[in-house]
Amino acid sequence: MPKSRSLRDLLLAHELIFLLLVILAGTAGGYGIHLWRVASSESVRISQLTEEIQQTRGDLYRQMKELFDAQFLEDDEAKGEYERYTVGIEQHFQQLLHLAKGRDELSAITNMRAAYGEFLAQTQDLFNHVLPPDAVHQTDLKKKLNGELELKVLHQYESVTHHAENLLAHKQEQVRRNLYLADRAATIILAIPMLLGIALLLFSRTFLQRAIARPIAAVLRATQEISTGKLQHRAPEIGTVELAQLGLAINRMADDLTHSQEALIKSEKQAAQGALVPVLAHNIRNPLASIRATAQVADDPGLDANTRQSLSDIIATVDRLERWTGALLTYLHPLKPQISTTTLRTLADGALSLLQTKLKEKNIKTNIAGWADISLKADVHLMEQAIYNLLLNAIDASPHTSIIEVMGAKHMEFVSLQITDQGSGIQFTPENTTKNNALTPGPTTKKLGTGLGIPFAFKVCEAHHGTLAFKIGENGGTTVTMSFNTT
Repeated sequence: MPKSRSLRDLLLAHELIFLLLVILAGTAGGYGIHLWRVASSESVRISQLTEEIQQTRGDLYRQMKELFDAQFLEDDEAKGEYERYTVGIEQHFQQLLHLAKGRDELSAITNMRAAYGEFLAQTQDLFNHVLPPDAVHQTDLKKKLNGELELKVLHQYESVTHHAENLLAHKQEQVRRNLYLADRAATIILAIPMLLGIALLLFSRTFLQRAIARPIAAVLRATQEISTGKLQHRAPEIGTVELAQLGLAINRMADDLTHSQEALIKSEKQAAQGALVPVLAHNIRNPLASIRATAQVADDPGLDANTRQSLSDIIATVDRLERWTGALLTYLHPLKPQISTTTLRTLADGALSLLQTKLKEKNIKTNIAGWADISLKADVHLMEQAIYNLLLNAIDASPHTSIIEVMGAKHMEFVSLQITDQGSGIQFTPENTTKNNALTPGPTTKKLGTGLGIPFAFKVCEAHHGTLAFKIGENGGTTVTMSFNTT
């Protein structure tokens, strides 16, 4: 049998895995953004280089035109335009050198600048030696321009410029290829945390069902079977460490109940409960607190509805067991009321809210009336427990589809609460057996009844300087009246 793990350890592992998924997703997204920025920046830089090269070529040919205008058209402004283009082309080369990266780009730009320098030397020489405008010199000038300048100097410039453009085009293509590969890599990396997230979700659901929900359901069934008197039934000691401890504690409780059943029916019930309560407090309350806290932390809005319902059932079951344990502890200690101002309806509603399941099981309706804003000073917790015990007795005694009346009344010096059922009537006369804060069990008609419900109610009324009275109706049924002074 595999070793059980603690809920706290499993939750820590779940949180660490979730944190890892967040880190992976963030890394994948950051990596993709970084690659995209780098590629975009490189693409923009190469485009700027290409544009500067094209503008340089355009300005060079405009310079060539100004040279022709000066020599053949005798344009007086050609010299100034020529110089302006010279300054502009030099600025283009400065920008190209600023944008260039790597030895290959710097070498290409340097070659372009050297070719332009050769062009500049040839053309400036022509500007400085203006020939007479006769046919012979004009013919010599055309041969010089067509032969040396166009065929040699410009051809050299075009050659190095074409090399630079091919280099940039190759780099641009490489950037697109790298961006495509990076995009694929980022997609794959991003898919990893998504797949892990799906796997974690499936694992969480399976784990909650197998290690928590099913064991809790089995524990619920065991407690229901034991509560009906089947003390041989055993709760499975499976699931996480806390649930296994809870199952073990319930089984020990069933064993203790089995050994103490005859004693509980007799006058030794109080002593037997005194022996059981420390066992319950030690073996149940500690894992109950851990189970409830862990279930609350694990309740994530991202979980599916079935899983969240299972967690809600876990918390409700833990609260029910905690109230049970707390009630048993209360029976063995002197009552010290913590008085506060409350209303009669608040007390009754608090007790009824815990009995809705039993009311629905027997299809019993409650008729509530007569207590609009009736206030009193009392210990809310103790009063709710006392009313809860009396209502529980009324429900157990009532037939199916009957009515229980809960009536409140305010008199001059006291307030009262009446609970009337339609059962066969109480079979004994309850008496106040509380002496010196002790609590002695009374008779009970329930197979596993402790006989503490009515004595506890007597004890609470006495602690509040009130009274508790029972009356059997003419046509059956029992009316219980709790009265408290308002002064």
